[in-house]
Amino acid sequence: MPRPIAATIHMGALRHNLQRMREAANGRTLWAVVKANAYGHGLLRAARAFEAADGLAMIDLCDAQKVREQGWKKRILLLEGFFDATDIPLLEKYDIETIVHNRLMIELLKAQAPYASLKVHIKINSGMNRLGFLPQEEEEIRAQLQTIEGVQVMGVVTHFANAEPTYGHERPATVSIQLNRMDKIQPMPKNLCMANSAATLWQSDVKGDAVRAGVALYGVSPDSHYSSADLNIRPAMTLSAKILAIQNVPAGEAIGYGSRFVTHRDSRIAVVACGYADGYPRSTPDGTPTFVEGKIAPIAGAISMDMLTIDVTDIPEAQLGSEVELWGANISVNDVAKRCGTIGYELMCAIALRVPMLEDEN
Repeated sequence: MPRPIAATIHMGALRHNLQRMREAANGRTLWAVVKANAYGHGLLRAARAFEAADGLAMIDLCDAQKVREQGWKKRILLLEGFFDATDIPLLEKYDIETIVHNRLMIELLKAQAPYASLKVHIKINSGMNRLGFLPQEEEEIRAQLQTIEGVQVMGVVTHFANAEPTYGHERPATVSIQLNRMDKIQPMPKNLCMANSAATLWQSDVKGDAVRAGVALYGVSPDSHYSSADLNIRPAMTLSAKILAIQNVPAGEAIGYGSRFVTHRDSRIAVVACGYADGYPRSTPDGTPTFVEGKIAPIAGAISMDMLTIDVTDIPEAQLGSEVELWGANISVNDVAKRCGTIGYELMCAIALRVPMLEDEN
């Protein structure tokens, strides 16, 4: 029998969230972002759930090949482009669109021309300062690409550093600053894709012809100050594990490695089949909530490799075999992440391979 832990993926939630982002896109092309194994939810599983999207956006060419071979017929976009000259023939073979974000990529494309049909998007650095050409370079880059026989420039892509509404207006990389920089591209190109999840949900002044929906598709708010319910999206992953043991611990006793948690009363401490080797952060502090038998049970003691401990003193219903939700519909992954000094994205992507991944429709 496998260890009693699982990450359950809710297919109905994924489809609901796609429809919610379709509404927010307001007629624009909707790319569903499935990079990093669909934010930990499973690439092929997400592709099935997002069949109504206009296209899938991802990082790895091998992932693009997988979804094509599993029957995906719509568009695919590589968000970081190709990494080597040997990738280029596969782009044509599998009809995969690619970002172009540096001049070496242009030279590699020229070296293998002509093409039957190779589709590219120009990446513009409007303020994120990671990948892309400056806005004032767009005209020149487009002209270079258009001289390559068989290359079709599909559009222009940029990315916002801080589209969340709680990012201050006086700070250095606001949406308005980045939009002003994009205005240097004249005339404004067709097939412009700027909005990520946050900009699609909150930044009505961000226009364009396409959006890239990422974390919101998985039911997680891009801004931890807003809940999933606030946005009418549903958490699509539940990480849960069962209680393996319950210890009756007198007041004044310490729990676990480092003895950081000391009981201030006679306590019932439940041992749960999940640890940092499963992807639950070792940095999780005492008091972080879990959900068991309809009630909140706080973390009590350091997270071990394979186990963690929670205080169920006030939950007499909690017994051996009770299921504990670590994040999901009742415990926000953003809340857990914030307490650990990180973001919900990281926790979902960090689920270990040894954790069984299940799926349901609800």
